[in-house]
Amino acid sequence: MRRSDRLFEIIQILRSARKPVTAENLAGQLEVSIRTIYRDIAALQVMNTPIEGEAGIGYIMRRGYDLPPLNFDLEEIEALRVGLALLSRTGDSALQRAARRIHEKIDALHGPASWLQVAPWGAALDDPAKGCVSKSTLRDAIRGERKLELVYQDEQGCRTTRTVRPLALVYHLECVMLACWCELRAGFRHFRTDRIYECRVLDQNFSGQGDALRAIWPDQDRWDVTEAGIAQSV
Repeated sequence: MRRSDRLFEIIQILRSARKPVTAENLAGQLEVSIRTIYRDIAALQVMNTPIEGEAGIGYIMRRGYDLPPLNFDLEEIEALRVGLALLSRTGDSALQRAARRIHEKIDALHGPASWLQVAPWGAALDDPAKGCVSKSTLRDAIRGERKLELVYQDEQGCRTTRTVRPLALVYHLECVMLACWCELRAGFRHFRTDRIYECRVLDQNFSGQGDALRAIWPDQDRWDVTEAGIAQSV
């Protein structure tokens, strides 16, 4: 996360907080060190952002500080709430954390809407402690057009190592598929993210090729007619 984005997020968290928020809490939410939070708070205070508090006690935003409201009508806001809640089904922990932050901003401006509920069942959560590769890592590689080395286990339990050019994440109801150009097979392949047991971002990139590969991907290997539970990389 860029520093400017992190400063904005700190402001949003403190604006929606009803009691002082500790630096440790902020560091956990933003996935940075406590020392970084102390520096960020000091920088915001220098910029006359009305943050009160101190290390060891917590920080709170002085009442009356506000940002321009979101210009959405009622149904657009409800669509955002439902869409954000549906991210709980993706198993993508980084997107879920981002969704919670956005939800807090909407609640701060428009009040909560507890009557809008979405069932959370869907893809398994990407938990690195259990050997599941972070979907955030995959998304970063797609954006940066960086090659990946994957260790993948198929439905029969056979493991292979592949070097791939990641192109897209396809969020099905019960799993997430990584669409790639597989260098071993010289073609498009789909990998269920819950069967990727190791993932290493390589120094090699494929800059400028991502858009071209995505343009021909639907014609070569239609993911939209593939059953998520059956789709396999071969």
